[in-house]
Amino acid sequence: MKICFCVLMATFLLCLHANAQQPDSIRIPAIPRGLYWENSAKTFSVKGNDVVIVAGEKTDMFRDPNVTYNTDNAPKLLFEGDENFVLIASIEHAFASKWDGGALVVKQDSLHWIKFCFEKDYTGAKRVVSVVTNDISDDCNSEEMKSNKVFYKVAKAGNVITLYCSENGARWFLVRHLQFDARKGFKLGFLAQSPTGDRCEVKFSNISYKKEKIKDPYVGE
Repeated sequence: MKICFCVLMATFLLCLHANAQQPDSIRIPAIPRGLYWENSAKTFSVKGNDVVIVAGEKTDMFRDPNVTYNTDNAPKLLFEGDENFVLIASIEHAFASKWDGGALVVKQDSLHWIKFCFEKDYTGAKRVVSVVTNDISDDCNSEEMKSNKVFYKVAKAGNVITLYCSENGARWFLVRHLQFDARKGFKLGFLAQSPTGDRCEVKFSNISYKKEKIKDPYVGE
């Protein structure tokens, strides 16, 4: 009886291991290596170079300057970034609740990261927002968009990160140009959040990734 129980337990554990998501197991054709979850999404789907991430309630990534609100529980689909790169994706969601958003993320560790977010701001606007965190978050509101969809570009050249937005993915506007100490092993990827709502479904499309160094930050090429 004891032998049978051990066999059953071993079989159960093997099945559990087989069904568990392995690190770097998610593939997107445009990304040169596998991706993994940091904080699981409520649901998600990957089809070609399109990704849909659904964040659950009270999900966010922010370290308040007043030190009254620090959280990092938003679902993030991440991969290891290169020393020089250009990542592009369009971000689209319904803007249902305040602070609902989708973002491109660069993360060194829990206290050092960049969240380039397209979110519903405190006025109800569809806002381009960049959050640069070095221990505490620096929250910067930029362009207001008319559409539920925006194109984002994040470029890294050595220790300099440049953020861009575009209405059509062709003509780029420089949002932010800064130094950021992203050392080997830093992560890069996609985030969805719903700090005040029940859920937020974010679609990332037109994803492209190139291991190259931009020459002109104002042009982004």
